[in-house]
Amino acid sequence: MRVFVAGGSGVLGQRLVSQLVARGHQVTATTTTEAKLGLLAELGAQGLVMDGLDAMSVGEVVATAQPDAIVHQMSAMSMTRAGKPDIKHLHRWLTRTSRLRTEGTDHLLAAAEATGVSHLVAQSHASWNGIRQGGWVKTEEDPLDPEKDTVAHAGAAAIRHVEEVIVKAGGAALRYGGLYGHGAMDDQVELIRQRQFPLVGGGTGYSSWVHVDDAASATVLAVEQKARGVFDIVDDEPAPAVEWLPYLAECVGAKRPKRVPTWLAQLLAGQVAMTMMTERRGFSNAKAKRELGWQLRYPSWRQGFTEELA
Repeated sequence: MRVFVAGGSGVLGQRLVSQLVARGHQVTATTTTEAKLGLLAELGAQGLVMDGLDAMSVGEVVATAQPDAIVHQMSAMSMTRAGKPDIKHLHRWLTRTSRLRTEGTDHLLAAAEATGVSHLVAQSHASWNGIRQGGWVKTEEDPLDPEKDTVAHAGAAAIRHVEEVIVKAGGAALRYGGLYGHGAMDDQVELIRQRQFPLVGGGTGYSSWVHVDDAASATVLAVEQKARGVFDIVDDEPAPAVEWLPYLAECVGAKRPKRVPTWLAQLLAGQVAMTMMTERRGFSNAKAKRELGWQLRYPSWRQGFTEELA
């Protein structure tokens, strides 16, 4: 199969390209800079430079590749693209990523229609954004938190846009949990080592994690099976911050995280950070395992953090 990976030079994109090539697919992968074309070639892909926010650029590159399937992995959350993570001003920190999830998705859909590509798979998100109602673990049937009246609202709307238009087009939206593995969470690890990533209140907010290799393998299955609908791509163990954060600190050789009261966290880091650490819900991977036949290399972040980050 000829597979087009938009955003193939990113942390997850690189893993995906490697796995697709290993399974015999012909891969065209994009990057925003010529400097990374050599890396894509080393991974076994044909590399092309593309601006995901330029409709003409997207159309021309997709037309050149003539793919059977398109995978949307474009984002701009790396330190080099977005700077240091800024939860307090999330709307500013995620501005380009939100545009790639709205305008970029629309450009890919238009290019797919113009070239006759019938199947798309796109990156969505499921880590700490489960709706703050009911139980602590959510499924694909549960809505994501709309983040009404918060700095995360624009980002949440962008994620909702990806899911709605991709599913309407007959594709699959993959809600990846918090990514970890080589290069995936260096910024968070650095904050933890500097003791700038505290536990807030009781640390009762849940997160769901997934190793980048497991996220990539689920994506390969979604491409090969021409999956449709929304899938939560997370490990088997959604967990509250009070469990995973001290464990992660220990794995990376950091001191135990400080604990701050909720009122202080809200003052210093904002409402979103406070609720993230105290009220958020995790996600279930039952549908992905059942419908895609997905098997995880790291069923739990405990194993993954120990083997990958220690």
